[in-house]
Amino acid sequence: MAKGQIYKIHSDFYYVDDGIKFCECKIREVLKKQKQKILTGDYVEFDSGYITQIYPRKNFITRPSAANLDQVIVVSALKEPDLDFKQLNRYLALAKYYKIDAVLCFNKDDLCRDKALEDEIMRIYKPLGYKIVFTSAKEHQGLNEFAKLLTNKMSVLCGTSGAGKTSLINALNPNLNLRTKHVSDKLRRGTHTTRHCEIVKINENSKIVDTPGFSNVKFDFLMPKDVDLLFDDIACYSEKCKYSDCLHINEDGCNVLKNLDKIDSSRYESYLDFVKEAKVYKEKIKYEGKKQETSKKIVHNKHIAKISDKKRQSARNNLKQFVYKEIENDE
Repeated sequence: MAKGQIYKIHSDFYYVDDGIKFCECKIREVLKKQKQKILTGDYVEFDSGYITQIYPRKNFITRPSAANLDQVIVVSALKEPDLDFKQLNRYLALAKYYKIDAVLCFNKDDLCRDKALEDEIMRIYKPLGYKIVFTSAKEHQGLNEFAKLLTNKMSVLCGTSGAGKTSLINALNPNLNLRTKHVSDKLRRGTHTTRHCEIVKINENSKIVDTPGFSNVKFDFLMPKDVDLLFDDIACYSEKCKYSDCLHINEDGCNVLKNLDKIDSSRYESYLDFVKEAKVYKEKIKYEGKKQETSKKIVHNKHIAKISDKKRQSARNNLKQFVYKEIENDE
């Protein structure tokens, strides 16, 4: 048995780095039956081209799908495409939900030397404790500071298509020569270049998970009353609200509304958008049963696949028929 880390997943193939070489593997049927999902970054055990065990994760994130991370680096373009604060807040809230530290990287500084915009970014996000770096992959600006943030860490890059995630990786290590594309002139937004999550080694001490760009992150998986926990600048006031389930929209005795002048408008507007999405989820589960039978059980400290009641009854019926035939033959 060998151990390694999943560095790329493509179709039904899992590519494992065991520290010496890369191995192409498939997943054992028993793991499929247990519906165990393997993510880029997972540590696994494999033998003869088959993954036999998935080790417990210290954390994971679903969009993009990656595991065992030290930090999420949100890459946003200052221009082409234009900076979207609401989209940026989505990524930060997602990292907060999965309890993973986030770093803000604002790329394409060469296209937008706008001090007012940079000051606004610092005003909003610096007090929240985020590390912030301004870079230009094209002109190699800010790369040393960016590289320091990656040292001795496993980082995942996320952000919209065209923000320059892959260009930054190429700038840090030109030998990688990863494929990039220009922003669409027609749509004025990025086009997908990276097709799957893949761990890229910048050097011996820094790993990055390069991911496809995406923008349709929605908070339709949690309850409305929990959304404020994703915003430190709102949560710090919500503790003194009159009602424990206050949504900070128009409620009587809402301490957040009393302190709106201290919360950036783009942050509060993002919060309201997420609450709307969470309300859709709340309405959905109101009429759906949430109980779900697990597909695996533990026997002798090992996870094994459970046989469904339907299949188990079918097996019993077959066994009965076999016994009856044996009795008839004996007679």
